[in-house]
Amino acid sequence: MRTPVSIGITNLTPQATVVALAPRIERLGFHALWVNDLAGADSLERLRGAAAVTESLHLATGVIPLDRRPASSLELDGLPEPRTTLGIGSGRAPKPLALVREGIDALRERSDAAIVVGALGPRMRELAATRSDGALLNWLTPTAAAGATAELHRDAAGVATDSAAGSAAREGRSVLYARTIVDEAARPALEREAASYESFPAYAANFERLGFAALDATVTGAPALAAYDGTVDELVLRAITPGNSLDELERFVERTAEWLAADAT
Repeated sequence: MRTPVSIGITNLTPQATVVALAPRIERLGFHALWVNDLAGADSLERLRGAAAVTESLHLATGVIPLDRRPASSLELDGLPEPRTTLGIGSGRAPKPLALVREGIDALRERSDAAIVVGALGPRMRELAATRSDGALLNWLTPTAAAGATAELHRDAAGVATDSAAGSAAREGRSVLYARTIVDEAARPALEREAASYESFPAYAANFERLGFAALDATVTGAPALAAYDGTVDELVLRAITPGNSLDELERFVERTAEWLAADAT
């Protein structure tokens, strides 16, 4: 595939599992390891563990909700800035755009890591394109992903930021989370995940507007993976397994690496 492909896991994955898995992800040629930030564990701690056992693998959070974890509270030490992306979102903030805008500015003062914004609606995607390094998209079919990417690139075009070297155009990078399974034993977990998102009013409205169901925006085999090639700037295969064990996650990365290798031949 031309599109860089990454692996996504939840921050509820034990640290020992992350440390064991990260070198394998790097060795198999994936672009990055993305770690969700749910209540109950720290995605940044997971990334520090992965950073210590890898050399070139990019590391990213997808995404830290700033209503629960303000930008000023984030512990960024131990993260290699050149290969770190801080994914942030508004959570359930009453003024989401203002919170994310302030969060971007606060993180810019503290770190040279890339910043992407979890963006569902058009106003947040525009903010992501014009103020951050890109947007983290979620639950999109290849066609919808291509459309959102074109929109991001358009909004970012011509926007410049002041830097020591002068003005630089923003990238408007699109990153897409695609829930993925490698065997049928994981399908019940995938269906539960899809049903959960369809129960959220904002996502339900978005699915209705776009005209597809959550399961239509998932990867369940090599052909579905290949359909995303060229639609986004980075594709994150969010690992869905029956029990999120190390053995299951190792099988996931090995199997998806086989899909990529087959597509390249």
